[in-house]
Amino acid sequence: MAKTYNDLYLETRRIFRDHGIEAYNLEARLVVAHAAGKTTERFMRDLRLYTSEEMQKTVKSFVARRLSGEPVAYIAEGWEFYGLPMEINSDVLIPRVDTEVLVDTALEHISKKKPDARVLDLCCGSGCIGIAIAREASGTRVVLVDNSMEALRIAKNNTQLNELSKRINCIEANALERPPMLLGSFDLIVCNPPYIPTGDMEKLDDSVKKHEPAQALDGGEDGLDFYRAILQNWKLAIRDGGTIMFEVGINQAEEVKKLMRISGFKDIQSVFDTGNVERVVYGSI
Repeated sequence: MAKTYNDLYLETRRIFRDHGIEAYNLEARLVVAHAAGKTTERFMRDLRLYTSEEMQKTVKSFVARRLSGEPVAYIAEGWEFYGLPMEINSDVLIPRVDTEVLVDTALEHISKKKPDARVLDLCCGSGCIGIAIAREASGTRVVLVDNSMEALRIAKNNTQLNELSKRINCIEANALERPPMLLGSFDLIVCNPPYIPTGDMEKLDDSVKKHEPAQALDGGEDGLDFYRAILQNWKLAIRDGGTIMFEVGINQAEEVKKLMRISGFKDIQSVFDTGNVERVVYGSI
């Protein structure tokens, strides 16, 4: 039976709505657009065009994957963060709205302290944090660091996708170890490290536990392993007067502040997200 893009969209939208998917409008649009090989903007312009049987089969398979619990970002191989398009696959975490608070805080800090700051996005994953900072603060130069080559490949793709290759470099390094000398020093380090306590990993929602990379989530027994290691080892990479800025999990802010004080940081502050969670902790040396 001949179907237009709009027919497929409405059909997918209904299925998602009936299965209790909250963002059924957005997710249906993403799934059908990806099956068509179009951006969502181009897809919306082409709603009256007819689809092939092959595409209808592809949409059906995508819908089945979504109803089995796979996140739509992995099915559509893309997501949006801070208004920017991001390539996403199961090698990296799906960017969360909560993390935009870290970008907001970093941008406010840069605008007040050093518009031409050299910035490091440590444990960068998809690169979304560093890329958003580079896009919004045009005087900055940014380095994206991760120990996963698969994640760095995605970060490089996202850098190119957002036309920021002239101001962003991607480098492999382990956040749990001392930084390579070639990295140099930074005015600001931003970091969203793995922070889920190991014992809580099994309690995560299936969409996270079964699909998102465990190595980007598991922060050790108390969830603080990466904070300890980074504060000990990466302090060397912060310039005098520079700042380190972390995203933290629920009820972790006070412990991270304590670790920062022990490590010699000062002017330690925190920022709450829209859910009233103390989400960002930062301090200077």
